[in-house]
Amino acid sequence: MSLSVIKHERFWWTVSIVVTIAGILAMVISFVQIQSPLRPALDFIGGTRLQLELDCTISNNCQQPISVEAVREILNAQNIGDSSIQVIDQYGLSIRSKSLEPEQRQKLQDQLSEKIGKFDAQKTQIDSVGPTVGKELLNSGIIALIVAFFGIVVYLSLRFQLDYAVFAVIALLHDVMITVSVFAVLGLVLGVEIDSLFLVSLLTIIGFSVNDTVVIYDRIRENIKNNPEESINQIVDDSINQTLGRSINTTLTVLLTLVAIFLFGGETLKYFALSLIIGFASGAYSSIFIASTLLAWWRRRNENNPLKLKES
Repeated sequence: MSLSVIKHERFWWTVSIVVTIAGILAMVISFVQIQSPLRPALDFIGGTRLQLELDCTISNNCQQPISVEAVREILNAQNIGDSSIQVIDQYGLSIRSKSLEPEQRQKLQDQLSEKIGKFDAQKTQIDSVGPTVGKELLNSGIIALIVAFFGIVVYLSLRFQLDYAVFAVIALLHDVMITVSVFAVLGLVLGVEIDSLFLVSLLTIIGFSVNDTVVIYDRIRENIKNNPEESINQIVDDSINQTLGRSINTTLTVLLTLVAIFLFGGETLKYFALSLIIGFASGAYSSIFIASTLLAWWRRRNENNPLKLKES
């Protein structure tokens, strides 16, 4: 059975537009609430983060879940009441505050242990990042994304034609936007934060997605040369069907690995793997349903100008 992509091109575009608009709305709401479209982690804004977990091996130490209100009272007494508090799985606690000196951190831990319960020392994590370092990380990540997009445009323009490059970049922007949109929603609903690994995942998504797009574009260019009499719609549909098995198999094998990392890779890699899962799935979708259909739409608009349709 062959897949007719061009026939339903407006449906594929509508799906992407709706998801993107929902993500933009989530980012606007997030910006209103926390002055940032995504919830930034310690990597970008600087400060101190304490992650603690009650030691449930101690008798009567885990009779009640941790209360945010009780933690807030302790923080107010330490003059850091504006800190972010998150209770994890009832007995875990994550506190993000302004930068604290070692003495301040120890005093805070002592107060928490006295009024909340004894915490497992082996599961205690303390991270500190200066605001200057956080700003540099964010700027470097954004520059890396811009350089990656520019390099892809140059490469595809040299290997194919400018219109191929433009629509490939639109598909890449689509993949990044979908991933960012999902994390904007997760930040609002679950308090999920983005860190430097999130920027790494976006760069990885770009590389994976453009690879899939290049395979389909290469087949489209080959079929145009071999069958110049056929319509661009038929050529694109044929090219997608000829590469569909390869696209699905490649994406599925990668997703299986990422799902395993998401489930068993620990808290540090959990959301890194999730962003890759979203981005890779979106990349497979955009390569087939966005980049290819936009190219066909553009070629139909210019079919009366043979100079614009000539393949290099």
